[in-house]
Amino acid sequence: MPRIHLPGSIEAAPTASRPLLEGVNKMLGSVPNLFRLTANSPVALEGYLGLNGALSKGSLSPQTRERIALAVAEINGCDYCLSAHAYLAKNLAKLDDAEINANRSGSSSDPKADAAVRFAVKLVNERGRVAAADVAEVKMAGYSEAEVVEIVAHVALNTLTNYLNEAFETPIDFPVVSANAA
Repeated sequence: MPRIHLPGSIEAAPTASRPLLEGVNKMLGSVPNLFRLTANSPVALEGYLGLNGALSKGSLSPQTRERIALAVAEINGCDYCLSAHAYLAKNLAKLDDAEINANRSGSSSDPKADAAVRFAVKLVNERGRVAAADVAEVKMAGYSEAEVVEIVAHVALNTLTNYLNEAFETPIDFPVVSANAA
């Protein structure tokens, strides 16, 4: 049971959130609990959707974006996000189980993606205070400065959803995946 109101439908959400939720429904064919819970604050939902939409137009591939999401969710212990992103990684990004498990462990079988995932892990573990060598390493793997900024933005976006789901105990509406015990 969530700690704050989870609107049961688009119509039960705050009026200002309804058009945003209708957009999610049109895009995904449903409105996952994360979106309905975030709809309690129309501005928070708008902010999340805006950043998510902008980053989807970036240079990072959908596969790399899912890899980062899985690594961040694992570190933060967010079962909701692990469940959602394991589903998306498998069904939309077409990553196999071995790759998903590697991503959850902070790596990738793809050498370039591995650099992005490892950098994302360092960002989370060091709370953004990475070394110059860490930035140089991800750039040497072939990422532009714009893409390195996008990696940081994806870490921030995923941290936001991890914190929302953990703080409010969002019910998982995907096949359940649990974080590994630390």
